[in-house]
Amino acid sequence: MLGVALFKGMRTEARAEIFVRGLVQGVGFRPFCHRLASKLGLAGTVRNLGDAGVHLILEGEKGKIEEFLETMFHDHPPLAKILEVEVRLSKARGEFKEFIVSKSEPSSFGKISLVPPDIAICEKCLSEIENPSDRRYRYPFTTCVDCGPRFTIIESLPYDREGTSMKDFPLCSDCSLEYHNPEDRRYRAESTCCPKCGPKVFLLNSDGRPISAGDPLLETAKLLDEGFIVAIKGIGGTHVAAKTTDDDVLIRLRKNFCRPQQPFAVMSLNLERIRTFAEVDQKAESLLASVQRPIVLLKKKRDFPLSDLVSPGLDTIGVMLPYSGIHHLILSEGKDPAYIMTSANLPGLPMVIDNSEALSALRGLVDYFLLHDRRIVNRCDDSVVRFTADGHVFIRRSRGYAPLPLEMKFRFGKGIAALGGDLCVTGAVTKDGKCFLTQHIGDVSKFETLLYLRAAIHRLIDLLKIEKIDVVVCDMHPAYSTTGEAKRLADETGAEIVQVQHHHAHLAGLAAEYGLDELLGIAADGAGYGLDGTIWGGEVLLIQKERFEKVGGLKACSMPGGDLATIYPVRMVAGILWDALSKEELREILVEFCLQGFPRGEKEIEVLLAQLNRKVNVPLTSSLGRLLDASSCLLGICSARTYEGEPAMKLEALASAGDPSRFRPEIERSGNFIDQASLLLQVVEALRAGVKKSDIAAGVQASVARALAEIAVEKAEELGIKTVGVSGGVFYNDAIARTVKEVVERRGLRFLISRQIPLGDGGISAGQAVVASFLTS
Repeated sequence: MLGVALFKGMRTEARAEIFVRGLVQGVGFRPFCHRLASKLGLAGTVRNLGDAGVHLILEGEKGKIEEFLETMFHDHPPLAKILEVEVRLSKARGEFKEFIVSKSEPSSFGKISLVPPDIAICEKCLSEIENPSDRRYRYPFTTCVDCGPRFTIIESLPYDREGTSMKDFPLCSDCSLEYHNPEDRRYRAESTCCPKCGPKVFLLNSDGRPISAGDPLLETAKLLDEGFIVAIKGIGGTHVAAKTTDDDVLIRLRKNFCRPQQPFAVMSLNLERIRTFAEVDQKAESLLASVQRPIVLLKKKRDFPLSDLVSPGLDTIGVMLPYSGIHHLILSEGKDPAYIMTSANLPGLPMVIDNSEALSALRGLVDYFLLHDRRIVNRCDDSVVRFTADGHVFIRRSRGYAPLPLEMKFRFGKGIAALGGDLCVTGAVTKDGKCFLTQHIGDVSKFETLLYLRAAIHRLIDLLKIEKIDVVVCDMHPAYSTTGEAKRLADETGAEIVQVQHHHAHLAGLAAEYGLDELLGIAADGAGYGLDGTIWGGEVLLIQKERFEKVGGLKACSMPGGDLATIYPVRMVAGILWDALSKEELREILVEFCLQGFPRGEKEIEVLLAQLNRKVNVPLTSSLGRLLDASSCLLGICSARTYEGEPAMKLEALASAGDPSRFRPEIERSGNFIDQASLLLQVVEALRAGVKKSDIAAGVQASVARALAEIAVEKAEELGIKTVGVSGGVFYNDAIARTVKEVVERRGLRFLISRQIPLGDGGISAGQAVVASFLTS
C-alpha cells in the first residue's frame, strides 16, 4: 500500500507512471481507472500491455494521485487482483488534457501478469436477456465487463478484441457506442455483442441439415423434454444434453457414448430446483453460485426424483448452475428439474470444440446439434469440486480457475514445464515464482489427448511470454506417454529432464501449498511407479524438500494380470489372498463371493490360479485403491470397472449407509506395514456371519484409514514432526479423509489436505514442479 511519504517533497502538481501486475485485463480495470481518474480530475492514460499487465500515467494534484492509488488498492473491480504495483514519480509535464484509454501495446512490465479465466454470466446481463423490451432479449451471447468468456476466446495478449475470436464479429453502431462510452458497463468489454453483430446459434438435425426454428434455444428445450439427445456447443466446448427423468433416454445415451456406468453431471436452472433432488448446505450454495460455477458433488436426497441412471450405484450427483446465456435460456424453458450436461466426447478423447468436428464425431450419437459460429480458441472442461474433510477439494481444476496460478506458499525456481502422469492429466509451467496449471487435459494414453496436452503447454508458454524452459519434468514410469513427451519437449527447448516419483509429487505439492519444507504424509491412490519397480499407492512417506523416504504403508501383494486387475477387481481379491490361503481355500472364496467377476466362469478361476502359481505377469502392488476395489468386489458391489475409480466409489456409496462400529476388523501389521490379506479374510468372515454389507464397507474404510493414520502419527512423533498430510485420489473419499484427520488431530498434530491443487493425478504436475525447483535451485 502506498502512503503519504510517497509524495514528500514534491510540488502540488505531479506525474506518476504506474505499472500494475495481476489479474487486471478482462476484468474492467481500464474502465475503473478511467472513471476514477475522471472523478478526481486527473489527466493521463491507461493501456493494456502484452504480458497482461496495465500501464497508467497520471498527472494532477499530488493528493489526488495518492487518493487514486489508495482507492485502486481498496476498491478495484471485484474480479481484479493486484499482485504488484511499480510507481515512477516525476514532475508534471502537462502532456494530457484529460484521462483517456489508449491503444494497447505489446510491450511488457517485465514480470508476469495473469490471464483471465472464464466468468459466469452476471445478474445484470441475465436481466437483459429476460427483458422483452431490451435489445438483447433472449440473446445467448450477452456479456459485459463483469462476465463472459475470457480464456476460451483468447488468441494473444494484450487482452483486446482483435486478440480474441470476437474479432470475427465487428461491432454494430449500438454496441460501438457502449464499447466507447466510459460510463457504460460495456466500455472496453471485449466480448460485447448483440443480435445484430454478434455470434448466432443455429439448430441442425442429426444429418447436419439446418432446422427452421424461430428460437433455436426454445426449440432445443422442447426437444430435450421430448426425450431427444442434443449436442450443445457452449463456452469452452460441446456438451451432450438430455433429460434426467427418463430411463430410456439415459440407456440410449450411455450406449451411444460407451459410458455404461460413469456418472453424468447435470445442470439445473437454480438452487431451488437443485434442492428438489440434492442436499445443499451453505458451503455448497456458495460454490454453486460463485462466478466460477464448478460442478459440485452433492449428496442425493433420500427420495431422489431423477433417474437412478444419472449416477448409478452412487449416493452423490455432480451439479452445476448455468454459466452462459445459452444454458440459462434453454433451462428456463425446460420442464425437468435438471438436464444431463456432460462433455461431448468418446471416452479418453478431448472435448469437441469445432462445428465440423462435432458434426463428424457425434453424427449418429445425438439427435440434434445446437451450434454457434464463435470459435472456441482454448478448449476448457468444467471444473469439478467436492467436500472432503470439512472443506472443498478439486477433482478437476479447469473452467473458471485455469489459467490463474495456484495460490501456494512456495516460490518456484527456474522456468519449468511439468507434464503430469497418465490419467486426469494437467500440465504446469512456472514463471516469476508462480505455478500455472493448464486446464484439465485427461487421459494422455490416447494420442489425440497427448496432442491436446502439448498444445495447452505451448499456449501457456506463449500467453505468459515465457522466454526459456530450463527444466522439463515427468513421472518415473517409463511407459507413460508423458515420459516420451518430456524427452521431445526437452529436445525442442534444450532443457534438462527431471523425473519425479508419483507419490513424492503428490505430497511435495501439498507441502509447498502450505509452505512446508518437511511433511509426514500419506499418499494413497490407484497406482504410481515405485522406486523398487513395484506399483505403489498406499504409502506413508517422509517428505523433505527434494528428498523423500518410504516409512510405512500397505504391504505389497500380487496383482495378477497387471493392468487387467484394475479392470476386474476379482483379480485383486485373488492376488491379496494368494499367500494367505491354500489354492483350494482361495478357489472356494472366489466361487462363493466373486463368481460374477469372471466373464468366462469357473474355468477362468483355474487360469487365474495357475497364473498366480507360475508368477507370469504378476507384478506387486501396495495400492490402497486396489485394496478398496477388491473389497468392493468381495461385497458384490462392482465386479468390472467401466470408468476410473468405479469400484471404490461404489464402495464409498454403500459405506455411507453403514455403521463402521459394527465391523471393526483387527489390522495386522509387520512393523509399519499393513497386511492386506488379514483384512480381506475378516471381510469374508463377516459376510459368512451375515453382517450387513453396508456396515462391512464402512468398517473397511475406517479401519484401513485409521491404521495408516496411526503409522503416520507414530512416525511423526518419533521424528518430531508436527504435521501430517494426505494426498492422492483415495482421499476424495470423505469417510477415509475424515478418519485420518480425526486420528491426527486427536494426537495433537496438524492435519493438511490440499485445497488448491487437485488431490488426484490432476495435481501431479504441480508437485513435479516443486521437486524440480528444489533439485535445480
